Amino acid sequence: MTRTPGPEFRDADVRVAVSTVIFSVRRDVDDDPVLSLPLVRRTRDPFGGRWALPGGWLDPSESLDAAASRTLEETTGLTPSYLEQLYAFGAVDRSPTRVVSIVYWALLRSDEVDAQVAAHARHDDAPENVEWFDATNLPALAFDHNDIVEYTLWRLRNKVGYSRIAHGLLPDEFTLADLREVTETILGRRLDPANFRRQIDTSDTVIPTERFRTGSHRPARLYRYNRDVELADRGPLTSRH
Repeated sequence: MTRTPGPEFRDADVRVAVSTVIFSVRRDVDDDPVLSLPLVRRTRDPFGGRWALPGGWLDPSESLDAAASRTLEETTGLTPSYLEQLYAFGAVDRSPTRVVSIVYWALLRSDEVDAQVAAHARHDDAPENVEWFDATNLPALAFDHNDIVEYTLWRLRNKVGYSRIAHGLLPDEFTLADLREVTETILGRRLDPANFRRQIDTSDTVIPTERFRTGSHRPARLYRYNRDVELADRGPLTSRH
């Protein structure tokens, strides 16, 4: 038996939004690395005054990827180095009106964040009501955004062990200490340096270069990521989604 939708479930009443969880490793006042994300303060109801993930409505003429990039730039002024579709959140009661949110996650190096913020400040077009937060210590957010961030953290921590996902938070060349620091920041725990080095040496995700970083300590070899290993495996999907 086919159910006829009631007036409360008409197609026109269901809206599609796109939101993005964008991570960066920022330094706190003690110069310790913190996995951070920008939030936008809502200026109207529902949840007026609450912090929320950057996002906006999907335009019927644009792709989901384009909508994620556009809404992120409009609300935070940021253009990420890595952007991947994460999940669709569509619980009936997640919003006063029926809204399905397509959530993306993104990564951006801290120095790129600073450069992009500075560029907007020079042009006097920086988005307002944006602030960075510790991703593991958030206030009560609008809608179901705390659940979205928690799920995104879970995905990021699961991927960092077997993919080159951390590349989105590192320069093109880096030391193993740099890579370990980013990995520890994502996981929220310390790693044994010797075991970490052995795991990296037996993986195919990073490649040693002939260059070294010199300074006050012993020269450290620089590595780069193996670009033959993709950040995200889309399988048979094309870019048209």
